[in-house]
Amino acid sequence: MHPLARAVVSLLAAAAFAAVTAGPAAAQAEAPWTVATAANDFGADRDNYSYTAEPGQRIDDGLVIANHGAAPLDLAVYAADAFTTGSGRLDLLAKDKPSTGVGAWVRPGQDHVTVQPGQTTEVPFTVTVPAGATAGDHLGGILASVVQGGVERRVGTRIRVRVGGDPRPGLSVENLDVDYSGTANPLGSGNATLTYTIRNTGNAILAARQSASLSGPFGTWRVQADAVADSPQLLPGETWQVSVPVHGVTPAVYLAATVTLLPLLTDAAGSTAPLAAADTTAHSWAIPWTVVLLAALVAGTIVVLRRRRGRHGENEQLPERDEVGVQPDGRSH
Repeated sequence: MHPLARAVVSLLAAAAFAAVTAGPAAAQAEAPWTVATAANDFGADRDNYSYTAEPGQRIDDGLVIANHGAAPLDLAVYAADAFTTGSGRLDLLAKDKPSTGVGAWVRPGQDHVTVQPGQTTEVPFTVTVPAGATAGDHLGGILASVVQGGVERRVGTRIRVRVGGDPRPGLSVENLDVDYSGTANPLGSGNATLTYTIRNTGNAILAARQSASLSGPFGTWRVQADAVADSPQLLPGETWQVSVPVHGVTPAVYLAATVTLLPLLTDAAGSTAPLAAADTTAHSWAIPWTVVLLAALVAGTIVVLRRRRGRHGENEQLPERDEVGVQPDGRSH
């Protein structure tokens, strides 16, 4: 479990609220309360809070809490920064973890509220964008929570603030690596695994549509990886680890791995638009060791045979020894 997610809140992009639990037993029962956006000048029946603001601007809004249970609820109300977990879910920091972004900009009008059975209560809150806030997307959420049996249960909805300024959406691929696994069949192909890190280098929340391929020298024997799932939405500065299997890779000695990222930008209205795609390439060795060993064996055999033939030829070229006879008188002839 993520160290910041002892009590985890799941924020759905298209839902006004998400029930939060902190264990399998608690997950079997939904929280007896829900939260929703207040109806005001920003609209009614909003899925979540989304603002476009300038540094120094103040925004007033409200959170509606409904008690669907049979007993009064004493709930804490607070805001927290958002982050993306290792499983790709959007969560909020635990209450005891300090926020530096949206979670610090939001001030509820009440930090505790009691909601009677079957009733709703509206809690006003303000969002004050700091004068020095950086341009781009900032994400957090506002929650209503209760501690039951030592476990905090939370229900919340997200708050997205797009601060005016120069938009700089950008993604990069880092630490692209190729791990090739060959085959004993000298005429066969092997498998490879590409690993890399996607980093949000810009100031906008982005997801990545991605594809990957491997090829030999000069683009020969290109093999496309199977479909790669889109990354989750990444906040500015966040990273996402990716591992992609590629099958049927020819051991072409020197491989080129190419990863293509297509950034996906979601605007305040919820519409998603693709940005310009970018390629990243890295190289790795893919030695066909079976072929190398066979070639070495053949070469060694040829060398041995040539040496043997050379020695045999030398022996055939040696002159025969003269026979020397001895006469009875001791003279040779």
